[in-house]
Amino acid sequence: MSAGLEALMLTAEPHPASTLLRAADGAAAVWAAPRPGGGLSEDALLVLPLGPDSAVLAVADGMGGLPEGGIAAARAITALATTVESGLADGNSLQGAILDGISRANAAVLSMGTGSATTLAVAEVAGGRVRAYNVGDSEVMVFGQRGGLKLRTLSHSPVGFALQAGLVDHEQALYHHDRHLVSNFVGSQDMRIEVGSALRLRPLDTVVVCSDGLVDNLRLAEIAAIMRCGPLDQRLEALADQATERMTTRPRTPDSHPSKPDDLSIIAFRRKPGRVLARRLPPARQLDLGDQSTAKDDWGHP
Repeated sequence: MSAGLEALMLTAEPHPASTLLRAADGAAAVWAAPRPGGGLSEDALLVLPLGPDSAVLAVADGMGGLPEGGIAAARAITALATTVESGLADGNSLQGAILDGISRANAAVLSMGTGSATTLAVAEVAGGRVRAYNVGDSEVMVFGQRGGLKLRTLSHSPVGFALQAGLVDHEQALYHHDRHLVSNFVGSQDMRIEVGSALRLRPLDTVVVCSDGLVDNLRLAEIAAIMRCGPLDQRLEALADQATERMTTRPRTPDSHPSKPDDLSIIAFRRKPGRVLARRLPPARQLDLGDQSTAKDDWGHP
């Protein structure tokens, strides 16, 4: 893995890319890849450190089947980043700045006038706590060191609501024929933002923010087993490899394992990444997100 900028924005990735960053009072590992078979990813992601113990982590997934989904995801992430920075500079709370950022992301996508849309999942990490915000079916999850699921956002979809109501279980939801439908998204006049309660992070808890390319191909127990312990960047790479293998392997039987080719974007964060990983973190640098016309990511992409 390469060492990345402390503030990172990735959009329209043509090839798998990964990096390791300082964030808040810990470390963030990032993976971004287009769906197997080529083309540009329609996902976008953001790691935005805001101080010694706070950061914003976000993933947007441009909705397939609608025009310019990748552009919608990039505009949403850009609007979120710039609004959060300007809001904090004006003295607003981090929660208020994030909510304003999501609202402005919605306005930015609507202003395209093309019917474009994107999902958006945001994790606010501050003061040793995490709070999730989501629109659509990109997700925020928190796993403990022993693999227990401590937090998972609700997918805004018919299947997600059925799962919450107990009408289907996790395995049935994974194979449901309406799995691809989303009922709430950025780029809608009726967009709603779901805001979670703040959860205190234990030192070895892992926060995962991802597009549905992960949760449509791996079960929660599989994600937890891979991510619960071990070097953060290596565990994330193993997670991405397993999800990609699922996407590219035809199931031997209809219920052997899920397989849904898709773009894959994942951010994993830990407050205490371990001494070995801490020594590999890049020095603190801040990318100026104010001028998106010249800012580039760690691989030189505009």
